[in-house]
Amino acid sequence: MLRKFLRWARRLIFALGLLGLLGLFLPRLVTGFFAASRLFTVDSVPSERAAIVFGAGLRRDGSPTTVLRDRVETAAELYFKGKVEKLLLSGDNRFVEYNEPEAMRQLALSLGIPDRDIVLDYAGRRTYDTCYRAKAIFGLDRAILVTQGFHLPRALFLCSSLGIRAVGVEADNFYYFKRSRLIWNARELLATFGAVMDVHFYRPLPVLGDPEPIFAGK
Repeated sequence: MLRKFLRWARRLIFALGLLGLLGLFLPRLVTGFFAASRLFTVDSVPSERAAIVFGAGLRRDGSPTTVLRDRVETAAELYFKGKVEKLLLSGDNRFVEYNEPEAMRQLALSLGIPDRDIVLDYAGRRTYDTCYRAKAIFGLDRAILVTQGFHLPRALFLCSSLGIRAVGVEADNFYYFKRSRLIWNARELLATFGAVMDVHFYRPLPVLGDPEPIFAGK
């Protein structure tokens, strides 16, 4: 009797483990298929009025990480090739000493982007928040998303689910070590599962405020 119970328990645990893995991998697979036809290069992407650039952390000295630098530099390429008119730089600024959007702005300025064509979102604490605020606060209903390839499927899924018709350009100018890529993709399994839950179940409200349309009156 005990052996039968243990055998049944092992099978149950195995089955639950498989279901858990499926629950993690399925959203990643679905968003990957969703994104496949929406990915472009800087040269091939259709022109839009704005690009959304997602934050990716700062170094201890307050400068952009390599990942974030890649994103801003790619967005600058889009701008100078006439693909976009404005850059929406979105990041975290919950603390005085941590200001992602301003660090992104300083980098964009150093690359030659005019300040008048840079818009800062100080409450882009996560991808969901950035996409939500791009529509609700900055009035965007179409945009080019600029981030790394591992992140684009989730970003495209979120923006599209929240009312923005989006395409993506991969910001993969720098060679990243395999270990880093593995870690990022593993994190995306959990993050993508969370994104699906946010869109279809939780629908959290990010920090909001008065509307600040980027293209007001146009």
